[in-house]
Parts: sequence; C-alpha cells; structure tokens
Amino acid sequence: MNLDPTLDLVLERTVNAPAALLYECWTSPEHIPHFFVPKPHSVTHCRLDPRVGGAFETTFNVDGNEMQNNGVFLELVENEKLVFTDTYTEGWKPAPEPFMTAIVTFEDLGDGRTRYTAIARHRSPDTAEQHKKMGFFDGWGTVVDQLEAYAQGLAR
Repeated sequence: MNLDPTLDLVLERTVNAPAALLYECWTSPEHIPHFFVPKPHSVTHCRLDPRVGGAFETTFNVDGNEMQNNGVFLELVENEKLVFTDTYTEGWKPAPEPFMTAIVTFEDLGDGRTRYTAIARHRSPDTAEQHKKMGFFDGWGTVVDQLEAYAQGLAR
C-alpha cells in the first residue's frame, strides 16, 4: 500500500490477541462499545452490516455531546483487513462533509499475537493535520489498548 505522509496517519502495534478475534470485535456491533472510543467517552449506538456497502454507523457521547458518524464498509477480508469510510452512507449516498477513510489490518504473528495497523486516510493535508491535532495518535492508541484488553477477556 502506498502511504502519503501528507494525507495518511498510521498507527501500528503488536497486540496480544489473535487476528480473528480482533476482526470479530471490529465487525460485531455487540463488541464495538467496549473499545471503539477512548474512555470515559462511550458509544451509545452502533449499527454494523459487515459487507461491502453495508452500514458502519456509530454514535458517541463525548463530554455530554452526541456525535454521529455514519459510513459504509468498502472492503472486508476476513480476519485480515477492513476498510470503512464516512465519505458515503448506506446506499452509496455521498456524505455532505466526509472526514476520512479508515484501513485496519490484522497480521497474524503466531502465538496469539497480531500486528495491528490502523490508517486514517484524509482528503487533504489540512484535514490530516486537523485529525493529528485532535489527538489521532493518543486517541487511536487508547482504542487499540482498550481493544487488546477487551479481546483478551474474550479469548477462547
């Protein structure tokens, strides 16, 4: 994948949980509220339809303010990759103010470990810089920490 440092923010970690379980957490609405936003913020609504063109909708409560994020899945490779965007909503309706496309990959490293990579791809350098200043690395880093802890609690 060709990354553009002016448009793409990248977070990579080794996670102590199996790739298949991490993928399941990302594609199952019952799991999303447990890790998707940094605590103490919360997910108050989640609707996922994990197929190309299917809904990826979440509503967050951030300091008492509700924030809706409606988008669609663009690509899913079971246990390996998912891509979703807020550029479109379900039914391929263009969003009025798209922000980013997320690419999340899960590379099985063996022994229950996964190389987890999250890429936030933006339409312009200004939008990428705005996301960076909003705390992309701390926020998405916290999310992967929460995902790891949650997945370990689910480990089969």
